[in-house]
This record gives sequence, C-alpha cells and structure tokens, in this order.
Amino acid sequence: MKNILLMGAGKIGEMISTMLSISGDYHVTVADISARALERMPKNDAVSTLELDATDKEAMAAALKGKYAVLSACPYTMTRIIAPAAKAAGVHYFDLTEDVESTRLTRELAEGSESAFIPQCGLAPGFISIVAYDLAKRFDSLQNVHMRVGALPKYPSNSLKYNLTWSTDGLINEYCNPCEAIVNGKVTEMPPLEELEHFSLDGIEYEAFNTSGGLGTLCETLDGKVSNLNYRTVRYPGHRDILKLLLHDLRLGERQDLMKDIFEHALPITMQDVVLVFVNVSGEKDGRFIQETYAHKVYAADIGGKRFSAIQITTAAGICTMLDMLANGKLPQKGFVRQEDADFQDFIENRFGSAYARSVEVAA
Repeated sequence: MKNILLMGAGKIGEMISTMLSISGDYHVTVADISARALERMPKNDAVSTLELDATDKEAMAAALKGKYAVLSACPYTMTRIIAPAAKAAGVHYFDLTEDVESTRLTRELAEGSESAFIPQCGLAPGFISIVAYDLAKRFDSLQNVHMRVGALPKYPSNSLKYNLTWSTDGLINEYCNPCEAIVNGKVTEMPPLEELEHFSLDGIEYEAFNTSGGLGTLCETLDGKVSNLNYRTVRYPGHRDILKLLLHDLRLGERQDLMKDIFEHALPITMQDVVLVFVNVSGEKDGRFIQETYAHKVYAADIGGKRFSAIQITTAAGICTMLDMLANGKLPQKGFVRQEDADFQDFIENRFGSAYARSVEVAA
C-alpha cells in the first residue's frame, strides 16, 4: 500500500481521498489548515487527517516523510510552497493547476529531479490534452485542433446560468489571464473572454470563449505541427457578456478577492451538474482532408456510498489515474511529465480513468 499526502480538504480533495481509499492500494493522509474542512473527509481506515499549515517548512517536511507522492488539491497559489517541499523530500508531485506560471515553476523544479513532477492533472488542463493528442497522432499532418470543455449546472437558475462547481480561485484566474494558442502556425497569446462562438450538442445551445490554461503543454508539444490550436470554455449563452460587464466595466478583474466573495456569496454549489468534453481535430490522413471528433458528457454519480458532482468525479479521476499510471510504470518515473505523455487507452482503461469511459456520447 502506497502512502499519499493529499494537500487540500475541499470538494475535490474529498473526491480524491474517496477514490484512492476505496481502491485498497493507497493510504491517504489529507492535510489542510482547516479542522472543519478535514471533518468532511471520508471515514475509513485508509484515510487519516492532519491539520497542517503548509507554510511551516518543518511541519511540511515531516508530513512528506515516507510518502510515495504528494497531491495538491489546493489553489494554484500554493504551488510555490508545496512543489519545492516535494522536491526537497524527493517525493512525486501532482497538482490540478490551470495557472501557466505555476506550471513553469513546476517544470523548473523537475530539472534534475529523481522524482516525477506531473502538474495539470485535472479535466482541463488534464484529460482534454490526453484526448486531443490521441486524436492528433492519427493524422499525417494537422490543420486544426479545437478543444472545448464546460462544467455546467443541469438546471441553471440565474442570469449567469452558472453554479459553483469547483475552485472559485481557479475559475476567476482562467477568466482573467492571457490564453495560449497557435494561430496560423505561430504560438501566440489571446485575450480571455474573446473569440466567442456558438454551437449545439444534443439540441442544447452553448457558447464558448477563450480562457487561460486549458491547453496545458500542448502549445509546446504541437508547435510546428499544427496550423491552429485553441482551447475555449463552454457555458450557456449569455454568460460571457455578463462576465465582461463584471470584469471589465465594473473592473472586478482588478479586485479578484472581491469577485470571489461575490461569487461564493451569490452562486450556490450544485451536485446536479454535467461536464462536457468536445474535441475537433482536422488534417490530412491517407491523402484526404478529414475531421475526427470526441464529444462526451459526464454526469454526477454515487461513489463510495455518496453523491458526487460531475466536476468532482472528472477532476479527481484525472489526478488519481495519473498517480496510478505512475505507480504501475506507465509514465516516466522522474522529471517533468506532460499530460500528453499518458496513453489515452491506458488512461481510459484505468480503474479511475474509467469514470470518463462511463460518460455519455453526444451528437454534434
């Protein structure tokens, strides 16, 4: 049984600890500064809790001692504390960050490391990169790789047509920061909330627009190999325009702590959600110009005797699968590991990754 330190006892932390503990192969120590948050963690012999201030270097080093890996389910701002501690302790490091700067720090720490540093292990970035790269490898030459992901309430009831389903810090971060893309063969940065488009799946109308971080490392991986590569977040129509009002006209982009307070006060959490994963790849194959598409939906489900939301399941499934694949020798064992280093079939056949395999195919 491998001993894991899980940093963060939030919604995703609860799902990660549930998945790993019921597998029978991992013991999870969940650490958080909040004793109240730790009370919500699963109650079984494979889970223990630890009240811990990650900024206390000695306490952090003690918590990492003897651990196989540390998984960060904390806000991206904690990467600069947890990742260096993992390097010093010589344990494998995983996180869920969508923040570009945090990933650059992780890459720097991975240089010369005898342990693996595997960031961006969630849904987007994360699983979406594995899907897109798997499709891309089927082509002789690439024209377009378009990646779209949305975590949406099944029953929207406010003007934003949105409920909180994951990290509020991460949500605001991706709405505010520049977005990497490849346009006409050149790596560039695009402004967030732009490039608005509309599409329909299963008769439901959606919109999509630029947000930061969803591409992970694919810009680097596919540089020089694709004409156009982009990532956009999916929402119900009208969401983007309200965000521009809040972030630009009311200048809440300059006061992100205030925006977080407003969102967490006014937007309820929902367990009745749906995660939409939509990837289009086009290019030359056997002398023909063709397109291949991956379009799936994942819904909330019961796991370990409790109801979990679709975003909890998909995010936790990503990081748990990457951990399991590393433990089973199906990923590089040291240095910086990209999401696209994971084989799609290995991922989807994994006991945790099968959460995506059980998703519902949809009609574009």
